[in-house]
Order: sequence, then C-alpha cells, then structure tokens
Amino acid sequence: MGKLTVHALRAVLVVVLAGTVFVQASMVWALATDPENGSLPLTPLRVITILGMVAAQVALVCVWRLVTMVRRATVFSHAAFRYVDGMIGAIVAAALLWFAVTALNAPGQRDDPGVTVIMGGVGVAILGVALIVLVLRMLLAQAVARDVEAAQLQAELDEVI
Repeated sequence: MGKLTVHALRAVLVVVLAGTVFVQASMVWALATDPENGSLPLTPLRVITILGMVAAQVALVCVWRLVTMVRRATVFSHAAFRYVDGMIGAIVAAALLWFAVTALNAPGQRDDPGVTVIMGGVGVAILGVALIVLVLRMLLAQAVARDVEAAQLQAELDEVI
C-alpha cells in the first residue's frame, strides 16, 4: 500500500471520526437541554445515535490499526484478527441499533408499512456487510496459515543449506 493511499485513507478516517464525535456531542447536548415534544420518542433515538457513533468509532479505529499493520507488513499475523473481530462486532452492533430505530419508528408507519419494511431491509443489508467481513476474516486466516507454513518451510530449507 502506497504512502499516498495510506495518508488519504487516514485523512478520511480522521474526518469521519471528528464527525462522529460532533454528532455524539450534539446528541448529548440535546439529551440534556431539549425536551421531548414530538410524536417520535426522541430520547431513545438520541441514545441509539450516540451508541451508533460508538460502533462507527470502533470500526474506524480497527481500520486505522489494520492500515498500520498493512503499512508495516505485519497484517498476516494473529494480531490482525483482534481488529477484524472488532470490526465485525461494530457492524453487528450497528445493525442491531438500526433494528431498534426501525422498531421505534414502526408505530408511526402503520398507514405506510413499506417504510418499516425498507428499514428492515437496510438492517439486513448491514448484517450482510458483517458477513462479508467475516468471509474476509476467513481469507485472512488462510493467508496467515500459508504465511506460517512458508516460514516453517523456509526455516527447514535454511537448515538443509
């Protein structure tokens, strides 16, 4: 991975992380100062938003760490699994939070249940992303196993020579 790519990705990660912190701060401020007076239950939605931003931040930190490992050529190690597992957990948490938003929104959509169905579909799509990352984790496991095997074969070859 080139330096320009790493710097560009890290710049994007910093901007997104700053955005999530801003949204969290706004939601905490709204929880403390803005009373509920609408048809939607705002307090649970605000709490879900704060937790959703935490899930996004966990995923961002995991991507940052994995990019660092790629840059140092250490990504094909068992240490990388911790960050991939963190990303999978964050994505699953985001899907569960989305399902909670869908459930909170559903009573207001009785006249048009299509919105709730679409929101449920988005939640399933988010879970699909978690499954894709899980498949990529399995590919990483195969690559790590091959790397370990290659290192052992190289060590045996070095002994022979």
